[in-house]
Amino acid sequence: MDSIKSLNSITSSDLLKSKSDAKNITTDEFGDILKSALNETNDLQLKSEDLVGEMATGGIKDLHQAALAINKAEISMKLMLEIRNKALNAYKDLSKTQM
Repeated sequence: MDSIKSLNSITSSDLLKSKSDAKNITTDEFGDILKSALNETNDLQLKSEDLVGEMATGGIKDLHQAALAINKAEISMKLMLEIRNKALNAYKDLSKTQM
């Protein structure tokens, strides 16, 4: 959850610094980062499903916190889908190039 929470505090200067640092990331490190983000998204989705079940049965007292958790899971899923789409487009572009 830390990587998704940290998205709120990123500034444009941080993005520029991380862009130059990104050139030094190896394939294994990129895979680990992606796997961590996927696991985090999955955890948020599971928590969201549990909260929806509790809301349906009336077992939850703080609806505001539940709604926030559900929205956080939705946003993280949208982010993962966009990353997937970008990766697929990049793969398609690379496969079209002639060597």
